[in-house]
Amino acid sequence: MTIAPLFISHGGPDVLINESPARHIWQAHAASLPRPRGIVIMSAHYLALQPLIGSAPQWRTVHDFGGFPRELYRLSYPAHGDAALAQQVSDALGAAGIAHQHDPADGMDHGAWVPLLMMYPQADIPVVTLSTLPRQDAAAHFRLGQALAGLAAQDILIIGSGSVTHNLYALGAPGTPPQPWAQAFADWVALRLQQGDVAGLLNWQAEAPFGKQNHPSDEHLLPLFFAMGAANGRPARSLHRGIEYAAVTMDAWEFAATAA
Repeated sequence: MTIAPLFISHGGPDVLINESPARHIWQAHAASLPRPRGIVIMSAHYLALQPLIGSAPQWRTVHDFGGFPRELYRLSYPAHGDAALAQQVSDALGAAGIAHQHDPADGMDHGAWVPLLMMYPQADIPVVTLSTLPRQDAAAHFRLGQALAGLAAQDILIIGSGSVTHNLYALGAPGTPPQPWAQAFADWVALRLQQGDVAGLLNWQAEAPFGKQNHPSDEHLLPLFFAMGAANGRPARSLHRGIEYAAVTMDAWEFAATAA
C-alpha cells in the first residue's frame, strides 16, 4: 500500500485552539488515508548540521514556544518510536550515500506534535523524526526525500512540516489581510508544485518573488523539498491554502506518491 507524502504548514501551536481551518483539513485528510504502519516526519524545529534519525522508545512532548495560552502547555502527544522503522530510514539513507547518525534524544518539538495531534490524536502510530539541515540547501533536502521514497510504498506516511512563508517580523493581528508579498510567494510555490516543476522550486531563492522577505532564514521551507523528494518530484495537489496573521501561509500539499 502506498501513502502519498505530505507537506504541512504547521503554523503556531495556537492553531489547535484558534479559528484556523487548517487543523480540520489535517484531521479530515488523515481520516481519508489508509492507516499508516508508521510516520517519518521532518520538522523545521528539529535542526542539526547532519541528518539525525530520532526514534525514542517513548516520545516526550516539548513545548518549545512562549507567550501562548496556558492550555497549550498542558497538551501532550505520547507517541512511541519504532526502532525497526528508524533502521529502515538509516538503511535507505546509507544506500543513497548520505551520512547520518541516530539521535537518542526523546523530545518531540511542536512542528511535529501539533499536526500529529490533530491527525492521529490517539498517538498510537509510531513516529520517527528526521532533522532539517539549515546549512544545506533545497536540493540536499530533496535528495533526503528521494532516499526515503520507497518507504511510502510500505505503508509509511512521510511528512515535511514547516511553512510556505515564515517571516515572524511581519505578523499582523487576526483577520488582517494577507501581505501582498506573502500571497505572491505562496502563489508562485503553488503553481510550481501543481506543475511538478522541480528545477524551479529548487532554485526558489533566485526565481521566486520576495523569497528573502518570506524566508529571512529558510529552515521552514526546507521540509517542503524533503516531502517533494519523497514523491520523486511528482506534482502535488492542494489540501488547503490560506494566509493567517497577514503573513503566515498555512498551505498543505499532498504529493503523488511513487508507485510500488
